[in-house]
Amino acid sequence: MFYVYILYSKTVDKYYVGSCQNIQERLNNHLNSRSKYTKIAKDWELKYSESFDSRSEACRREMQIKKMKSRKYIESLLGPKD
Repeated sequence: MFYVYILYSKTVDKYYVGSCQNIQERLNNHLNSRSKYTKIAKDWELKYSESFDSRSEACRREMQIKKMKSRKYIESLLGPKD
C-alpha cells in the first residue's frame, strides 16, 4: 500500500502534504529533521491519510491536493474541528 498524508504543526501553523509507503516511518523522519521543509518544527501530527494500491495513484493524489494551493481545501478534507 501507498499513502498520501497530511501533517500539521501547531508551532508554525502549517500543513504538509506528502506520500509514502510507511506512514509511521515517514512521520518519524519528519519529527527528526530528516526533511528540509518540516525541520522548521518538531510537533508535526498526522491529521489525514488516504491509501492507494500503487505509488503512481498516491503521487497523483498528492499532486492534486498540492495543486489546490488551498488551506481551506486541506481543512475540508480533515472534517469538522473538535
